[in-house]
Amino acid sequence: MSGAALSILIYHRVLARPDPLFPGEVDRALFERQLRLLKRFYAVLPLPLALQRLQDGSLPPRAACITFDDGYADNADHALPLLQQYGLHATFFIATGYLNGGQMWNDRVIAAVRHAPGDTLDLRDLGLGSLPLAGLEQRRAAIGHVLGRLKYLPFEQRQRLAVDIGRRAGSATCGNDHAMLSTSQLQRLHGAGMGIGAHTVSHPILAAMSNRAARIDIANGKRELELLLQAPVTLFAYPNGKAGRDYGPAHVEIVKSLGFTAAVATDWGVARSAPGLDLFQLPRFTPWDRGRLAFLWRLRQNRRQSPVHGR
Repeated sequence: MSGAALSILIYHRVLARPDPLFPGEVDRALFERQLRLLKRFYAVLPLPLALQRLQDGSLPPRAACITFDDGYADNADHALPLLQQYGLHATFFIATGYLNGGQMWNDRVIAAVRHAPGDTLDLRDLGLGSLPLAGLEQRRAAIGHVLGRLKYLPFEQRQRLAVDIGRRAGSATCGNDHAMLSTSQLQRLHGAGMGIGAHTVSHPILAAMSNRAARIDIANGKRELELLLQAPVTLFAYPNGKAGRDYGPAHVEIVKSLGFTAAVATDWGVARSAPGLDLFQLPRFTPWDRGRLAFLWRLRQNRRQSPVHGR
């Protein structure tokens, strides 16, 4: 295993405070602790600069990048001020179809189960069983069950079921617990010097679509961001991002043909400065540990991951 290594971290949300239903979700206090550790022990670089230095062999030791996926409003409200406080850069990959009040299917399911009244949610006629909801553990298990069953269904079917589950859970779920970025918040991130990358329009499983439909969704996401920002968008993140399951070689070729310069996946590992470096399937890592030593240890372990995608 040779060559300088680049660790690319994935985040999604930075909550204002801990969520009892999802105690592992990153909140503002935890994100600040992790930024302090990254600033002290790693050389945190903007992703475009890191990729340039990865190619020319000038990457510093323990190089790292911070990325966010999907486009949640708390990225602007909570993550951005902390990034600015610590003088760090992040790249935000945005699914444009959910800007300005949209709600992703998984967030709709989470809101439905979170707010459903009573101790059960009867989804037997949908083939999802009768789900016990007495307490946080059961609600957490119910969310995991439903998300697992719906995740790889065809896009339109998945959307319909998520809406239907919201209706079954009652009117309390009509609100959006997981607000997405507004156009002005997106422009604030860009104006603050943060990187903005494309993440499709609708966040589909690309492998479950025709190549033509996948190309349209990827291309439209890029075009919409460029219109909103009046700037080129050259980085892409595959939705879900597991090679061979969520996307394949055809989608890599589509991304290349649309003028992107690099793309990130969600397979663990690090990108290495070595022959065979694939800039269109860069691995990324989710650091979930709350403890200082555990966070640093897992980052170190990820750096020892075997290369993937031919790296």
